[in-house]
Amino acid sequence: MGNKITLNTLNSNSNNNSNINKNILNVPDDPIIPYIDGDGIGPEIWRTARHVFDSAVEKAYNGKRKVEWMEVLAGGKSFEKTKSWLPDETLDAFREYLVGIKGPLTTPIGKGIRSINVALRQKLDLYVCLRPVKYYGGIETPVRRPDKVDMVIFRENTEDIYAGIEFKAGTEDNTKFLKFLEENFPERFEKIRFGTLEKTNEFHKSGNIPLAEETEVGIGIKVISKTGSHRLMKAAMNYAIENKRKSITIVHKGNIMKFTSGAFRDWCYELAEDQYPEYVYTMMQWEKSFLAEGREAADKELNEAIDIGKIIIKDSIADNALQKVLTDPQDFDIIASANLDGDYLSDAIAAEVGGIGIAPGANINFVTGHAIFEATHGTAPSFAGLDKVNPSSLILSGMMMFKYLGWTEVSDFIEKGVRGAIKSKSVTFDFARQMVGAKEVKCSEFGQEIINHFD
Repeated sequence: MGNKITLNTLNSNSNNNSNINKNILNVPDDPIIPYIDGDGIGPEIWRTARHVFDSAVEKAYNGKRKVEWMEVLAGGKSFEKTKSWLPDETLDAFREYLVGIKGPLTTPIGKGIRSINVALRQKLDLYVCLRPVKYYGGIETPVRRPDKVDMVIFRENTEDIYAGIEFKAGTEDNTKFLKFLEENFPERFEKIRFGTLEKTNEFHKSGNIPLAEETEVGIGIKVISKTGSHRLMKAAMNYAIENKRKSITIVHKGNIMKFTSGAFRDWCYELAEDQYPEYVYTMMQWEKSFLAEGREAADKELNEAIDIGKIIIKDSIADNALQKVLTDPQDFDIIASANLDGDYLSDAIAAEVGGIGIAPGANINFVTGHAIFEATHGTAPSFAGLDKVNPSSLILSGMMMFKYLGWTEVSDFIEKGVRGAIKSKSVTFDFARQMVGAKEVKCSEFGQEIINHFD
């Protein structure tokens, strides 16, 4: 049996800025890495991905290093065996061994746990959903210049609407909450148009529609905290500095949700200016100079900051950002967003480079070092067992994992292999239908194509 990965935290900045810390993973030559193969297509894409991973490790280190894979259970397979969708033993394993990887999991319908993925993120406090998206060539996409897409999304993973504070319509809890709102915040209660039978009947009267016999309204609470926003932005800043990225765009809907999404924007700017002043120039600073000295002075400051390599911190309203990532992808480098905005943005950006089948992802706590790398797509049960589906999302997530472990030779081989396999046009059906002259191959065969192109 292999050994555990452990963690040291060291200050990595020569200027002794204590805000810039890098987790140093102590990775043995035979690390134990827990995995969940997943539901639906999960087992077959995991088999293919594991073959690619083991081949890349062998290629890089000639037997001097090896991963000890340890299966843990979650999802449908777990429920069949243990009657639990997410056993405590699985959480304990991820806690103990720090780094793991998983395939897609079923979200149980009407059965206890809301989402296994969300539960893993919240219980392990994996507060960053890290989604790098770039073009690997060869695939026809919905945009003219997919080669200009090279973005890294930092999505806050534990708050926002996804916190799960909801009150189902027609329940006792829902009635209690509505009553509390009406008694304590009447001006806000008035904003719920159909929150009572009286209100709903008034609506029906005014519209000459038969009276409603009852009224139901679902309620959800959006939670955005200063701490959650700060630590997300801090992770994005450290990544930008370490990887020499040029800008961070804070995506928000602060024009409407001023005290949640708008606060997220303000807190992200605050963190960048207060803790990283020597590294950044923000558009808040530009605005202050513009108001005090005019556009020419403000633009001069901005251009000087760009010339000396400062990271430009800017923001974009979510709906505008969703348009601009499609029309002007070159204007985006790192994106920092709250949970909901980051969810749809990351999938939309993935569509620009070939779809979610080639989009890797990771859930990371940059303080404790805990990380789970994952396929970003669903279980696709109608394709299960057919050895047909694209394994690239899980394979590229593994590439991210090996880079996180410091085994960069392995991650380099995997990325080179994926590029080469796509260029060869021997690809799975989803890629084949987006390429001229492609040869459609099975999931397992595509994995072997990747291995064949390590060189």
